Amino acid sequence: MSVRAVRGAIQVERDERQAILDGASELVQAVMARNSIEPDQLISILFTATPDLQAEFPAYAARQLGLTDVPLMCASEMAVPGALPRTLRLLAHFDTDLGRGDIRHVYLGGAAALRTDLPR
Repeated sequence: MSVRAVRGAIQVERDERQAILDGASELVQAVMARNSIEPDQLISILFTATPDLQAEFPAYAARQLGLTDVPLMCASEMAVPGALPRTLRLLAHFDTDLGRGDIRHVYLGGAAALRTDLPR
């Protein structure tokens, strides 16, 4: 097995607790499903949020999904002028037999505009 990393992002509708939790939950579940990741394969997940999202920690959504023994961390994205607003991102490390080229990064909703080079 190798350690691999997968990226993902989702744009949420508003800076409200439930919108952040729903978006982060959808993102985590999509990343895990598209890469056939089981919870015990996860090493860690780093979440970031654009500075306009402050109502909740996205990592709390992962805890609600049962990822209670996975190290999680949240950080704020850089405030780059013109950047996509209300965006949650994640970087997850996991054990897998997948090759680097087989990893499926996940960009949902408005965040799909960030990686138009990836297949849907």
